[in-house]
Amino acid sequence: MAYVSKETKELIAPKVKEILKKYKMKGTLSVRNYSTLILTLNEGPLKFAQDDLDGYAQMSFHHLDRFEGKERSFMRELQVAMNDGNHDRSDSMTDYFDVGWYAYVYAGRWDKRYKLTA
Repeated sequence: MAYVSKETKELIAPKVKEILKKYKMKGTLSVRNYSTLILTLNEGPLKFAQDDLDGYAQMSFHHLDRFEGKERSFMRELQVAMNDGNHDRSDSMTDYFDVGWYAYVYAGRWDKRYKLTA
């Protein structure tokens, strides 16, 4: 069963903050339902949210091929940092899923959109 504690988040947070600073992004790291580590991006120069989604996007590390350039580099660095200490022993062929925790990146929130800065 997936589980991520607040203590684990505190260990990962400095690495994520360093990456955010490197790419001039602003965001917050949180734990949802003790199973998911979520980075919510508030603003920055990288474009993630599509215009048709009005400044909001949910992104998974399983689809890094849809990003290009700096966005792809940013997401790859986040993937390594947010999964430090995580494991994935899942076997979809036998319908067996065993992960340490889930990790996602959101650009904005439903009530506060991602702000693209220059």
